[in-house]
Amino acid sequence: MICDFNLTRVKLHLFIPSNRKLWTIITKNNEYWLDLDLDYCTCKYYFFKTLSGQHNCIHLKILNDRIRTNNYETIKFKDNEYDDFLISLFKDILSWNYTLTK
Repeated sequence: MICDFNLTRVKLHLFIPSNRKLWTIITKNNEYWLDLDLDYCTCKYYFFKTLSGQHNCIHLKILNDRIRTNNYETIKFKDNEYDDFLISLFKDILSWNYTLTK
């Protein structure tokens, strides 16, 4: 898997006032949702390599690096937008994965 660190955008979606955090990574060809507490990424690589213990997901590495260097974009939302945001995010993720496997 090749991932250009310079072309990768990292976004923190922050919901106020609960302080819920959702992380996304946007690459040239895809968008992924990540959960640092679960050490989870929605990319296919995560399922095939990370869960089998072979390699860590590159997106999780990028996210940890960007957090450490404070190099990410923060977008604030109201808590009442959380459900709609999740639905939209999952639709995007599913459509990307479906398109790439056709």
